[in-house]
Amino acid sequence: MLKDKNVILGVTGGIAAYKSVEIASRLRKAGASVHVIMTAGAQNFITPLTFREITGNPVTTTMWGEITNYNVEHIALAQLADVIIVAPATANFIAKAAMGMADDMLTTTLLATKAPIFFAPAMNTNMYENSLTQGNIQKLVDLGWHFIPPATGHLACGTEGKGRMPEPAEIVAFVEENSAMSLDMTGHKVLVTAAGTYEPIDPVRYIGNRSSGKMGYAIAEAAQKRGAEVVLVSGPSALKAPAGVKLIKVETAAQMRDAVMDNCQQADIIIKAAAVADYRVQEVSEHKIKKNDQELVLVLEKNPDILKELGAKKRAGQLLVGFAAETQNLLEYAKDKLEKKNLDMIVANDVSRKDAGFNTDTNLVKLLYRNGTVDELPLMSKHLLADELLNRVLRLK
Repeated sequence: MLKDKNVILGVTGGIAAYKSVEIASRLRKAGASVHVIMTAGAQNFITPLTFREITGNPVTTTMWGEITNYNVEHIALAQLADVIIVAPATANFIAKAAMGMADDMLTTTLLATKAPIFFAPAMNTNMYENSLTQGNIQKLVDLGWHFIPPATGHLACGTEGKGRMPEPAEIVAFVEENSAMSLDMTGHKVLVTAAGTYEPIDPVRYIGNRSSGKMGYAIAEAAQKRGAEVVLVSGPSALKAPAGVKLIKVETAAQMRDAVMDNCQQADIIIKAAAVADYRVQEVSEHKIKKNDQELVLVLEKNPDILKELGAKKRAGQLLVGFAAETQNLLEYAKDKLEKKNLDMIVANDVSRKDAGFNTDTNLVKLLYRNGTVDELPLMSKHLLADELLNRVLRLK
């Protein structure tokens, strides 16, 4: 999986830095082009010359060297990277990464890249198990970064315990395995809907809901990173479209319906995460409705049921996933929706919870399938949930 790939190997200031030479060698033997970035601390343990001889490429050690071309180096390396490995990753460096610091070439490159990032922690057992370190690791995991579990054994400080950097062969194998998974949606065409819809009352006011679009955008981003061709139909949202995803912006349910129907036949996986308004105003005022002492009465009419229409026209081999955002009777309502709309899977979540649903970064869901099976997932970030959802979608294909 690493053949002809550009791998950035970040080396930080830990005693295990000597093992990184073998990592570079194994990556090179696997067919990768290896570009090493060393922190100042790493250079106290091993010289840049060693990595230059092993990789055949220049070694980056500072942001302040003489300019040899017009490329901004950390941007150039970030864009070049197909994958980034930081080994060893010290407790200090993990903390800096979790804080979003950019005070050297390696931290700056990490902030600027879209490539998968792998950390191989190496440190004293107590430092690794410290709640601060574990919190920093979890924060990065929630962002989609990968951590290679440290080994247990004799440590440089003379103690025994967890915190030893895995052997180079294990690190390269871990990256190869996860890189293979990251491309497991190659060839799939995925249609995702996200955010809510705005149903106008007049040129100023509208009926809407609290959906931010975070879940749908996370799914679209995860599918694209795993190799899928992704179309994202989004209602109004403050989120930035994921790189590489075709974004179609809409406002009303009718507009979303038209965009979905224009793109559904090409998709083999459709994930309807949007919170589409069930009703719209029957008569939209041409001008702003002026306030007076009288009550304002709005007559609402039903919007098209996009998910039901998709279920009715679902073709062979096409997989349809819906969402059920409820505040009560979660499983009952979700099961009913699954059956009535001919879905293959439905994601049920209680949006009355403060840590799940609309405008949160985490979600707690249950996955219901046509065969009656229910998967209950723990509370997790929406980015992690996106990958878990896609894993289960692929099992149904």
